[in-house]
Amino acid sequence: MSLLKSKKKLLIVDDSKVTRMKIITELSSFGDFDIQEAEDGDNALIKIRNQKPDCMLLDILMPHKNGFSVLEELKNQNLSFPIIILTADIQKTTLKKCKELGAFDVLYKPINIKKMKNSIKRSLKQK
Repeated sequence: MSLLKSKKKLLIVDDSKVTRMKIITELSSFGDFDIQEAEDGDNALIKIRNQKPDCMLLDILMPHKNGFSVLEELKNQNLSFPIIILTADIQKTTLKKCKELGAFDVLYKPINIKKMKNSIKRSLKQK
């Protein structure tokens, strides 16, 4: 039984294919999502413009355009939707910068699946 009533667009942005696949596998039993993937910030911005996601899971450290650059560009364009940061960087300055740039939540790797699902659920209720 799905915890979320309608199909939501979810964008997973991480340079690790393994991480993206793990998240997709975990979310398949959690809700009826239209899941898109991007391996870096440049591709994420293209998918955001074309797909208009309801929520995004965003890694910070990626080649080409990193997560901070994506957050900054979205903020500059006044594009607002819940963004959940997934990062291994536990520095307080990283958390502060993510929040200042509009992140809904920051979750640390390795990903706690229960926390991730709760964060997605809360973000979609807020939207």
